[in-house]
Amino acid sequence: TLRMLVPALLLLFLCLRGRAGGLPHFLQQPDDLVVLLGDEARLSCALGAYRGLVQWTKDGLALGGERDLPGWSRYWISGNAASGQHDLHIKPVELEDQASYECQATQAGLRSRPAQLHVLVPPEAPQVLGGPSVSLVAGVPANLTCRSHGDAHPTPELLWFRDGVRLDGTTFHQTLLKEGTTGSVESILFLTPSSRDDGATLVCRARSQALPAGKDTAITLSLQYPPVVTLSAEPQTVQEGEKVTFLCQATAQPPVTGYRWAKGGSPVLGARGPMLEVVADASFLTAPVSCEVSNAVGSANRSTALDVQFGPILQAKPEPLSVDAGEDASFSCAWRGNPLPRVTWTRRGGTQVLGFGPTLRLPSVGPEDAGDYVCRAEPGLSGRGGGAAEARLTVNAPPIVTALQSAPASLRGPARLQCLVFASPAPEAVVWSWDEGFLAAGSRGRFLVETFPAPEGRGGQGPGLISVLHISGTQESDFSRGFNCSARNRLGEGGTRVSLGRRDLLPTVQIVAGVAAAALTLLMVITGVALCCWRHGKASASFSKQKNLVRIPGSSDGSSSRGAEEETGSGGDRGPIVHTDHSDLVLDEEGTLESKDPTNGYYKVRGVSVSLSLGEAPGGGLFLPPPSPLGPPGTPTFYDFNPHLGVVPPCRLYRARAGYLTTPHPRAFTSYIKPTSFGPPDLAPGTPPFPYAAFPTPGHPRLQTHV
Repeated sequence: TLRMLVPALLLLFLCLRGRAGGLPHFLQQPDDLVVLLGDEARLSCALGAYRGLVQWTKDGLALGGERDLPGWSRYWISGNAASGQHDLHIKPVELEDQASYECQATQAGLRSRPAQLHVLVPPEAPQVLGGPSVSLVAGVPANLTCRSHGDAHPTPELLWFRDGVRLDGTTFHQTLLKEGTTGSVESILFLTPSSRDDGATLVCRARSQALPAGKDTAITLSLQYPPVVTLSAEPQTVQEGEKVTFLCQATAQPPVTGYRWAKGGSPVLGARGPMLEVVADASFLTAPVSCEVSNAVGSANRSTALDVQFGPILQAKPEPLSVDAGEDASFSCAWRGNPLPRVTWTRRGGTQVLGFGPTLRLPSVGPEDAGDYVCRAEPGLSGRGGGAAEARLTVNAPPIVTALQSAPASLRGPARLQCLVFASPAPEAVVWSWDEGFLAAGSRGRFLVETFPAPEGRGGQGPGLISVLHISGTQESDFSRGFNCSARNRLGEGGTRVSLGRRDLLPTVQIVAGVAAAALTLLMVITGVALCCWRHGKASASFSKQKNLVRIPGSSDGSSSRGAEEETGSGGDRGPIVHTDHSDLVLDEEGTLESKDPTNGYYKVRGVSVSLSLGEAPGGGLFLPPPSPLGPPGTPTFYDFNPHLGVVPPCRLYRARAGYLTTPHPRAFTSYIKPTSFGPPDLAPGTPPFPYAAFPTPGHPRLQTHV
């Protein structure tokens, strides 16, 4: 405790000694000071126990020891020097007075702490570029610049106000002088004015510590803006075909200079004013009407769509489908209408509704589902629109093969067999098969295959083909065996059996009897000719230049201008021309050759009357030309009389009769002309397009008759 008291007592002693002896010291030192430009600044300094020289320094520069500080007109020192008061005064304060000041007792070697003098310079009223009335364009971004000039200190803050509310969206920029002092500051306000800003007042305020209330500068906005458009339609909901009036109204600065109307983006020609009248149709529902209004600043437009009620209009037809049996099928069609149309699905030819709406789904289809499906929409409230669209469903399945009716054939003659094939997808090939083999196309021995497109079958059944098997020179085995017609596609195979029918010729006994009767008739003719020549001689009546004719019942070639001696056939002999296989000629009781039916009514052949003239060959005897090699062996001989038809016969047996055909010989035969090529099958008129329909094959008519 004693050790702590000793230092304390020593310190107290020294203090008492200093106060009693008077060592120089500062009683008051200057403090930092802030003063406005033009005001008075006072820096205090007081010394104790000092009677010597006191001076002030400014930034280290001595101002002098006199009280009036010569050379510094605005500076002086005040206070009672005897009491040690030495205050520094500056009036009026200028910006250059801002510095660091010290109070010094030079003889005592004392210096006060430095005191900083701050001079505040209030800002001047700011300037807004383009003011006091600034012209802007509505909708166009713009910049408003507020600038503060002078030596304001500290640097002023520039603020924007509208109706007492501070505005955001500004930037601040400061320009410095060379000495580092402030030159000017500016603030830029970014804004996009609208037509509502026309006539608005904006304030730019410059404030700082030197002027907390700040100084304001106001400007007025003068807005130019493009038209503000409103568009209306009367009535807004309308039936198709009714009139509608559109009214386009606009406000603009500067005034409106023009109107332009468009529909769905395409100009409406001839429309220039603020009103447009149209007749509504379905297109106005999706193609709105727009009005564009222009002035010197720009343009603006508005559009509106009408609620047009109209009947259904087809937009997308259903597409044909081809699916395999067992798969699902789906059709779609699109109708447009206001209100939305009611869509139904049916099958062509039927009345049952299969579904509603734009889509029809058929699960697990089979061949019986193939056909045409109809998408139908009923007319609208106005009675307009509506209709139907259809698409075909093709069901892919194994081929369906059907045998067609074929004409019967005779032994060793030509034959033709036919089958009808419907398949989807189309068959890879149609094959005919029999005991010895098979044939799909071309020829093989006595067989030839041809394929033709068939008439359209039942809807959705797929394309049809008719395959024809030609047989040249049929044999006995062809009538007893069957022929198979088959077809294959990727889904399977189908086939049918086709049989060849037989047509019998005349019985052999009748043929032999006919030949015998013909020989007897020939003998009788030769005898008659011989009697004629013996009776009349070579100088008998003159030869008639008229050609001898064979009477064809029903002929109309007889002429009334012939002589009275010419006979005419009775009306009962007139009738259609008939052809026979064989005929025999015999003399009746009046000496006229009469024809007989060698078939005894098998072919119902009618007889014909024959009148002929025969001559003698040179040297006497019956005149006969050389035989012709025509006809198969064993048949009666043909004679060619063409070179002798102009020779005058040596005697005359009977006169020619009107309506008779010239005949050179009382014997002739009937033959058939065999076709040299095969054409497509002949379908009987009215044959229905159905896979099971039969297509008859016409037989070849007889083309030539000999009597």
